[in-house]
Amino acid sequence: MSTKEFTLDDLRRILREGAGETVDLDGDILDTGFEELGYESLALLETGGRIEREYGITLDDAALTDAVTPRALIEVVNADLAGAERAA
Repeated sequence: MSTKEFTLDDLRRILREGAGETVDLDGDILDTGFEELGYESLALLETGGRIEREYGITLDDAALTDAVTPRALIEVVNADLAGAERAA
């Protein structure tokens, strides 16, 4: 069984790879809305694509748009990772 887990640090890294260092992602951002952090829906779709490629999963577009905070997105990704692990 794999111990692969998607963390806040993973999300920060991927967000920075996509948008650069223009947004402050340090501190307690788990429950801060992505819009408040400066990420609109197109940026989140790109983030979702990066996560899919790196982690080998397929994220539902609706789940991505419904995940309005980093905590929610991390939960979606980890649920997909757990589902992929069970299917393997």
